[in-house]
Amino acid sequence: MAGGGRPSATTHHTIERVAFRLFAERGFDATPLELIAAEVGVGRRTLFRYFPSKNDICWGAFDDTLGGFAASLEAAPAERPLWEAVHRAVVDFNDFPLDADPPHEQRMRLILGTPALQAHSVLRYAQWRAVIAAYVARRTDASPDDLLPRTVGHVSLALSLAAYDRWLDDTSVSLPGLVDDAMTGLRDHLA
Repeated sequence: MAGGGRPSATTHHTIERVAFRLFAERGFDATPLELIAAEVGVGRRTLFRYFPSKNDICWGAFDDTLGGFAASLEAAPAERPLWEAVHRAVVDFNDFPLDADPPHEQRMRLILGTPALQAHSVLRYAQWRAVIAAYVARRTDASPDDLLPRTVGHVSLALSLAAYDRWLDDTSVSLPGLVDDAMTGLRDHLA
């Protein structure tokens, strides 16, 4: 029965592509979830099955990438110095394909440049820092709540954000290279 019944299933990726197009055309604040849902061809409630909020659309599959980040840290050989394991994992985490859709530059300009997303970003940053803190705690026989694991998480995030600021000024520069340069400063603290 053409044109009737329930719409075909969608994907996280389809929702992201449509939302990012609308954000670029209208701005984040002026793009209601109802418009995104209509453009995708689903109901507003269906969007919530894929993303808990409009803010989460901007972060894409962040929870999945955090799982990969934790796995990358845990896969580091035990003999690798702590600073190097964290350094490599952070650089790898921030190495995105040039053909990412939506483009990583567009995603990060939206996240870092939209005031309405800043509070939500704090929650995501805390999750990211917790991955590092858990790893550092395991490697140092500490608690993730101890000062050193927390410090490594916070410093790693600050260094990454500084690299992003620089990269967004000139995207012809390698983002992983900038993160690598920034993370080099962490070595002296941990070595």
